[in-house]
Order: sequence, then C-alpha cells, then structure tokens
Amino acid sequence: MSYPQGITDHLTTLRDYIRWGASRFKQAGLFFGHGTSNAIDEAACLVLHALHLAHNLPSGYFNCVLTPDERLEVLGLLERRIAERKPAAYLTKEAWFCGLPFYVDERVLVPRSPIAELIEKQFSPWLSQPDEVADILDLCTGSGCIAIACAVAFPDADVDAVDISAPALEVAQKNIATHDVGDQVTLVCSDLFDKLPAKRYDLIVSNPPYVASEEWRGLPAEYHAEPRLGLESGASGLDCIRRILSQAHAYLKPDGLLIVEVGSSAEALDYAYPDAPFCWLEFDRGGDGVFLLTADQLVEFRTQFG
Repeated sequence: MSYPQGITDHLTTLRDYIRWGASRFKQAGLFFGHGTSNAIDEAACLVLHALHLAHNLPSGYFNCVLTPDERLEVLGLLERRIAERKPAAYLTKEAWFCGLPFYVDERVLVPRSPIAELIEKQFSPWLSQPDEVADILDLCTGSGCIAIACAVAFPDADVDAVDISAPALEVAQKNIATHDVGDQVTLVCSDLFDKLPAKRYDLIVSNPPYVASEEWRGLPAEYHAEPRLGLESGASGLDCIRRILSQAHAYLKPDGLLIVEVGSSAEALDYAYPDAPFCWLEFDRGGDGVFLLTADQLVEFRTQFG
C-alpha cells in the first residue's frame, strides 16, 4: 500500500489518524450504516481496533503519539476499508449489540437492529410481566445477537434461535460460547417455522430479510459485502414477512407477542394489509420499521395473512 510521502511524519497522534481516515473516507464516498453513521465514528472504530484499544477509550488519550509501526498498522486498516468497501465490523470481526460484543464475518449481517433498544427494556411496556417469560423464539438469528441478548435480558427463559443458513449458525454458535448462554439458547437450522417442533412462545422476535430485489441491486457496496440471503426477500421485500404473519399465530401462547423489523418495507406492508392493526414502535435512539402484533390479532387476521 502506498501513502503520500512523509505522511507518517505529519500524522502522529491517535486523533490525527482518526481525522485523516475520516477525510479519506468522505473523499472515497464510503457508505456508513453498519454500526456507525458517519466517517468520524467509522475511522475511530478502525483506529482503536488497530491499536488494540477499547471502543470507549477516554478522549484524553486521543493526543497520545503513535509509534512508527503503529502508524503503519493504522494506515493499512484504514486503506483496507476504502479498497474493499466492507463495513468496519467485517475488518475488525466485531460488532456491538445491546452493550455486548459479537463476533461477525461475511457469513452474517452486521448487527444493527433497533430491536436492541426493546430488549434492553425487556420489551416494556408491551410485556407487563417479564419475569414470567419462559420461551422466546428468534427467527432469522444470523450472528445470534438478538437471541443471546434476549437470553441475557431474560435469564430464566429458553431461547430458540432459527436460521436457514448453516454457515450463519456456525457464527451464532461461536457467540453463544463466548457469552456462555448455551444452557439457554438452542440453535435450529430451519426455513422459518418449517423444522420447529410443536411449541408455543411468549415472544417471537425477528429481523428477517425485507429488502426488495430492485432495491437490493441499488444498495451501496457495503451492503453487497453482506450475505444476500439475509437481506433480499423477493420483488416486494415481503416474501419472508408474509410467511411469518401467516404462521406465527400457531407458535404463540395466548398472551404472546410478535415483533418484527421490516425496515424500508414498512410502507409496502401497510399497503398489502391495509386493515391489519400493526403497532409501529418508536425508538429513543433512532430507527423505525418495527411492528408489534399480539397473538389475538394474528388469530383475528389470519385469513388476511393467508
């Protein structure tokens, strides 16, 4: 990798490399949205990782001077982000969700769902008695972040984590071991409900594929670094969501809840089911496109849901 002559003489501190990286990222037209929302935060993530420092390092350390070898290490990682157009999490092999670190690679999506905020609040106020939650289902688990975070938030609950991708479940198993929740979380290789045993859950949570085919083709390169299977869901983006809506009632307890992220397909979903009582949830930290339905509502509208 070639750099401007003498650059490591001019850039000396941790702060210098974050600023330089952010400028280079903006110049290169990179996209941010896989754990960070801007060039400064993305550069900081990579610089701190290259230096083996915590992501929440106090800002007072940003004026520390890097050694010559450290400067080259940092430059190399920043340049990889530009050349490969992969989200930072794939370069560092780490993403954070619900305050927990998760191993990630190209077998799974980078965790970023606003559902994290719901888990941290134990789905309050919709779950009035969180201590009585015994069974949770995470559909399309990917890295296992939602299932594992639920296991931490509900330590007395059993969590089934489902994914159609065997490679994704390998990543999830690694994260289960890291967080020592193997006694709570069970992995199931299944196309949604297809291979699940007859069981009912207090809570079904899902961040399924919901991107329409045409939309997927136009996404920035960073999204194309992720598994297409985890993003694209047919011409309307609703293929997986329709199947969840049509079957979830058979897997929920009488007072159970279904919570699903549909992101950019929220408008298409409302158009497809104009009479359905979707409760669109709001988030303090940003994010949208997540609906809630009760077991009773799913039963009432099961004819419409198909």
